[in-house]
Amino acid sequence: MAKLATKDVDPIPFGRLGLISLESSKELGEKVDRWLVSWREERQEENEDFLSYEGYHRDSYLISVTNPRFGSGEGKCVVNESVRGDDVYILLDVCNHSLTYSMGKYTNLMSPDDHFQDLKRVIGAIGGKARRLNVIMPYLYESRQDIRSGRESLDCATALQELTYMGVENIITFDAHDARVQNATPLHGFETVQPAYQFIKALLNNVDGLKLDNDHFMIISPDEGSMDRAIYLANILGVDMGMFYKRLDYSRTEENGSHPIAAYEFLGPKLAGKDVILVDDMISSGDTVLTISRLLKERGCGKIFICSTFGLFSGGLKKFDEAHQEGIFDRLLTTNMVYQSPELLAKEYYISCDMSKYIALIIDTLNHDLSISDLLNPVDRIKRCVNQYKEKNA
Repeated sequence: MAKLATKDVDPIPFGRLGLISLESSKELGEKVDRWLVSWREERQEENEDFLSYEGYHRDSYLISVTNPRFGSGEGKCVVNESVRGDDVYILLDVCNHSLTYSMGKYTNLMSPDDHFQDLKRVIGAIGGKARRLNVIMPYLYESRQDIRSGRESLDCATALQELTYMGVENIITFDAHDARVQNATPLHGFETVQPAYQFIKALLNNVDGLKLDNDHFMIISPDEGSMDRAIYLANILGVDMGMFYKRLDYSRTEENGSHPIAAYEFLGPKLAGKDVILVDDMISSGDTVLTISRLLKERGCGKIFICSTFGLFSGGLKKFDEAHQEGIFDRLLTTNMVYQSPELLAKEYYISCDMSKYIALIIDTLNHDLSISDLLNPVDRIKRCVNQYKEKNA
């Protein structure tokens, strides 16, 4: 991972690198750009005078685009510089609810649908002039609607097909709800990346005194859907894992057609006295992770660290404040790949996991047409981080 950032790279770039960071990911895009500029300033290539290295060293790889709106609320995209022959990476956050647009005298909050439409406008404005189009969409649009049950839409697959039809060659996302949705576009690149290393690194940088062994630590999955994440971390750390599953009451049916939860059942070894990481892909309302945290405390757990790739907090932060005051959990970790409110960043229990360097590494690697397999499986980096922590706290 570090080799590409610091040493010479033999393969020539696929094309001149261009990064389009939409307004929804402006801050994250600027951080990614600074990493790219820094690495390429340090990197010296023997063949930099060749035409294939044109534009390799630049003050910024960000490409300026604007998304103005008409009075009716309809929008368009304008690319303010040439991208002909470029290897373009488009970064966006479809969950950024802090942005607005005008519709006559009204002001509307931007929804995921609006952000996705802006992405398509950017692709349309490029008009096929780029050498390659890559979309980095950390939270995969409509990823929770990835399977069909009855007469309903299959939105995630439809969105992926729209993007590939418009010329996108690679789609990079993080912690997809179900990676099998890539079957909708089998002839195009699709990568779902796990932020496991960033979680461990951020936790160990902010919390002292943890004993990362099988007698004192565990990884917990709040449901069946997060089992793979929990098993992965547990195997790397060499600790046990456990999971909860929902026992449903099939004798009753709620208004939305689902069956109510009768109880949460736990599968795994004894929890008493152990610190745990509770890992999930997203926090929406937060009800599930807080319920599981309470059940863990009832079973005698020590410190509880909630790790979630995407912190949406659609139900607000009050319930987390109250749970933290009650001692239900100790620290909350999410990434900066989706919008983080100033209120969230100010919480004493919150730890933000910066993903800008990781995204920059993926972009830099792909731009040189190299494999990103090592980046997708950070076992060595996690073990090195843990060993350094153990030596420091020995």
